Amino acid sequence: EENQAEMTIYNSLLSEYGVLGYEYGYSLAQPIGLTIWEAQFGDFMNGAQIIIDQFITAGEDKWNVQSGLVMLLPHGYEGQGAEHSSARMERYLQSCGDLNMQLINPTTPANNYHALRRQLKRNFRKPLIVFSPKMLLRYPKAVSTMEDLATGSFQEVIDDPRNIHDTATNVVLCSGKVYYDFIAEAEERGVENMAFVR
Repeated sequence: EENQAEMTIYNSLLSEYGVLGYEYGYSLAQPIGLTIWEAQFGDFMNGAQIIIDQFITAGEDKWNVQSGLVMLLPHGYEGQGAEHSSARMERYLQSCGDLNMQLINPTTPANNYHALRRQLKRNFRKPLIVFSPKMLLRYPKAVSTMEDLATGSFQEVIDDPRNIHDTATNVVLCSGKVYYDFIAEAEERGVENMAFVR
């Protein structure tokens, strides 16, 4: 559209350290913009580990500056081999403290959208790390309705949509791709007493 907001996409060189450092700085200089660094594979963050440790996780505490930088890290073993699989989620979980950043593993497109939208709508900034299996980009059951996208907000907890509160004797807490694996297996085995909460 002629009057739509500007969107700029750059295909950067394979220097994660330099590029992520630039994006972090850009997110400070443009706090009202949505700055996203997307890694083709989750392990690309290995080359940028110093930026993550010294700036993204600790910048607000050290320099009293807020960054709304979003890092999209594909995560999961999906046939690309061990080196191109893990975004090292455990490293980020170990780096969390004093509300320094947000980590999510979204299960629905709507929740992913609302997480990105929330980055700009609230009156403070925190880095957002999104662990997103590539499989969910094409998975037929990982869909949201236009209503889900147009209304609502980011859901920290998504209840089992099958309305089995009266029959459930077990609850499984999970997120991301494994939710769909669990649902498929439960359907195949005829399991009806297990609720899957994301």
